[in-house]
Amino acid sequence: MSNKPVPPRPAPRLYLATPEVDDPSQLANQLPELLAAADVAAVLLRLKQTDQRTMIARVKALAPAIQNGGAALLLDGHVELVARAGADGAHLTGLAALEDAWPSLKPDRIAGVGGLATRHDSMAAGEAGADYVLFGEPDAKGQRPSTEAIAERLQWWDELFEPPCVGFAASREELFEFAAAGADFVLVGDFIWADPRGAKAALIDAAQAIAQAYEAAFGKARAGIDKSGTDKAGRG
Repeated sequence: MSNKPVPPRPAPRLYLATPEVDDPSQLANQLPELLAAADVAAVLLRLKQTDQRTMIARVKALAPAIQNGGAALLLDGHVELVARAGADGAHLTGLAALEDAWPSLKPDRIAGVGGLATRHDSMAAGEAGADYVLFGEPDAKGQRPSTEAIAERLQWWDELFEPPCVGFAASREELFEFAAAGADFVLVGDFIWADPRGAKAALIDAAQAIAQAYEAAFGKARAGIDKSGTDKAGRG
């Protein structure tokens, strides 16, 4: 009997972080076109801090554009608003935040986590049931590891662990590096919105960079090779 073939490794997908949202109207009009232009798995909604009722209204104003566009809607923090606003989950910073949020998010919603400074913290987050781990985002002082260090961490995680890993890319070049290193998702944000060509062109360019990196790293040489044989990206 021949061995069952291993499914091809899925290509990385984009994870789009919004600017800090105050007035959601412009973004609500812009998002459908953006999500139709590129394969965006999820949108990380960054809310300007204000009273809860106003923040919930802002999420609800954006949710249809995001969710009808086929992307998951995650809040950057604000776990207490997720269910009330109809979001799909939250991104948390640090293990303590993940543990605190667990009862309100699980089992129905996504709990992703970043702020993982060490390999030990990363493994602890995976063991705690995080739906994804994020590497490379700036810390409270705006500092972040080198591109090489982030890529190394992504490759390490990809080779050894099952939960999806996300690389925080601050440029197209980093996006390429992280997709090639084995990220399941690449988080893009500020450089997309700041692109003088417009966010749509930047997002299309980002999707092309992912495709190029995937083909270069996992194309003919590693087609069909995946540590689990499952579509991890489908779980993100």
